[in-house]
Amino acid sequence: MRWVADLFLLLGAGFLLLGALGLVRMPDVYNRIQAGTKSVTLGSVSFLFGIALLYPDWWAKVLCIIGFILFTSPVGSSTIARAVYIAGVRPWRLDADAPDAADPPKLEPKSE
Repeated sequence: MRWVADLFLLLGAGFLLLGALGLVRMPDVYNRIQAGTKSVTLGSVSFLFGIALLYPDWWAKVLCIIGFILFTSPVGSSTIARAVYIAGVRPWRLDADAPDAADPPKLEPKSE
């Protein structure tokens, strides 16, 4: 049972790390909210489930904390996103005319 708990702890830590990376890498507040909320919620729940497997006496407390996280995290993030939208922050959009990074540069002949 110990290895299953360790697996959930590592899985939770991995999702928390991905959430932190998403907060740094995403281009605007809407994408950052999405990256942070999804991965941090899943990471926290996985981590807490691993703790509950390690310490069976804590099941009731851990389940209450998991329920609290599952309820408040999406509500909080949607409230923040709504406030940002009302404040007038526009979502980030990729410029359709910008070349993709994978496109080779277009070489035009030189006229002499």
